[in-house]
Amino acid sequence: MAADATPPRPFMRGQPDGSVLLDLSVSPNARRTEAQGLHDGRLRVRLAAPPVDGKANEALLKWLAGELQVGRQQVTLVRGEGARIKQIRLAVGTSTVEDWLQRLGC
Repeated sequence: MAADATPPRPFMRGQPDGSVLLDLSVSPNARRTEAQGLHDGRLRVRLAAPPVDGKANEALLKWLAGELQVGRQQVTLVRGEGARIKQIRLAVGTSTVEDWLQRLGC
């Protein structure tokens, strides 16, 4: 693979409508919110929010929107409302998500 080639990311899938699905492994109650590499083939996110009354889910969606510099309405939870394994739909192009992941080093 060339040095500037994009590594394979099985946790990220572009969709026919132009959106992107991300598979995440989320750990709530962390000291700070941050992406932290891969865990079981998913992007691991440590979240500084408690898993109470949907606070962790909302914090995750707001954090992702801020990281990608898009509106909160462009980030939706598809699966995993009450679980650590989540699937998120991002109404942004794959290049936006790829750039973000490269900045993270993932």
